[in-house]
Amino acid sequence: MTSVTIEYQGALHCKATHELSGTVLTTDAPRDNHGKGESFSPTDLVATALGSCILSVMGIRARMLEVDISGATATVDKEMANAPVRRIKKLTVKVRMPHQLSTELMLALEEAAHTCPVHKSMHPDIEMPIEIAWG
Repeated sequence: MTSVTIEYQGALHCKATHELSGTVLTTDAPRDNHGKGESFSPTDLVATALGSCILSVMGIRARMLEVDISGATATVDKEMANAPVRRIKKLTVKVRMPHQLSTELMLALEEAAHTCPVHKSMHPDIEMPIEIAWG
């Protein structure tokens, strides 16, 4: 089990500490929701979790297949809905792989992308298309 401790620091800022590593990150409410946008918002962290999870799971599969995907990137575009409640509406993930691979390897890595635990843990009302560009 992993623990994260979050402290509210006032002015819509929070400090989160990853207990195992001691790594710290901060959040701020976004500009369109009473904040200053001075750091990641909590929903930005959801988008970040999705993109980094997809790349990590693809990296695990690539290692098993003895393929190097170093340099791969993911961009996640987040769309919010305001009605009936404020929530994440859509997270569009665009993965860019550094080089072309065989069809078999590409299919294996694309399948891995869709098995990411964050993707599998999200509410089904959130659209999460994953686009992968090769080479």
